[in-house]
Amino acid sequence: MLQSPPAAPPRGITVSSRAATVKRRGRYGAPAVLIAPFLILFTAAMLIPIGYAVYLSLFTERHSGLGFGEAETIFTGLGNYTRALGDAAFRGGFLTIAQYCLLYIPVMVGLSLTVALLLDSALARAKRFFQLALFLPHAVPGIIAALVWTYLYTPGISPVLDALGSAGAQLDVLGHPLPAVVNMAVWEWTGYNMIIFFAALQAVPREVLEAALVDGAGALRTAFSIKIPLIRTSITMVGLFTLIGSLQLFTEPMILRGAAPGVTTTWTPNMYAYTAAFERNDYGLAAAASVLLALAAALLSFIVTRATRARSVRRKEAAR
Repeated sequence: MLQSPPAAPPRGITVSSRAATVKRRGRYGAPAVLIAPFLILFTAAMLIPIGYAVYLSLFTERHSGLGFGEAETIFTGLGNYTRALGDAAFRGGFLTIAQYCLLYIPVMVGLSLTVALLLDSALARAKRFFQLALFLPHAVPGIIAALVWTYLYTPGISPVLDALGSAGAQLDVLGHPLPAVVNMAVWEWTGYNMIIFFAALQAVPREVLEAALVDGAGALRTAFSIKIPLIRTSITMVGLFTLIGSLQLFTEPMILRGAAPGVTTTWTPNMYAYTAAFERNDYGLAAAASVLLALAAALLSFIVTRATRARSVRRKEAAR
């Protein structure tokens, strides 16, 4: 039986163009399928809430009849942003965050880096045990850790303060809440960042360290002249993430609010937004404060990233 000749391709479509189309689909199809779950979750958990917060920030509710009538939603544009920026309590929250960062970031990064260098030294023993022991505080939920530290800070029920008081040392820890909150955050995050630094130190070429040892460099000289410069990228990353996380400070001062008189309902920007939303039912103001906080975090991230990149470029040019 005679076989019919193969059908000719449609007019305007050549075999080569059809093969190119199939190849293009194969090239971009698999990455699209793999990245689709992330994009869906990112859109649902990040982009949509941000868009809804921006939408809420443009409206406010007003009550007629001297405040006893039905609530009416009114478009205010940037009115909520003006109210937030004009509120001294909201601006004071950023001042508290600035003081917190000046005290917390150097202490936490310095302590994490020091512990990582000690564990990376040749004299360290039982490294796995100390890594686990130092990381365990980070595994404790923030609310539980804040409750434990509040118990340890409260006079009359704290065994530590009672022991110090019996020895003649009277400490009013909650009278100055900022150091107390910093201590809680250092306890929670030092072990986590220590793991990051230790992993970066493990990537330092061993032959470089051996060459330094042959040249007579001691442990301190090796740490400051070789190890720390080679993990500068990790230090910058930890500092940037810590800065962004500091802007979101909420759990620790919120738990301390009932015990520390210095911690108010607007002590941080996050607490200001929480109070506006759930205690004053002013969702437009809360959304505007949240958007302003997100913009501040993005601006700080951009500034730190640009400054770090410019410094790296200048260092490479100087090395040439």
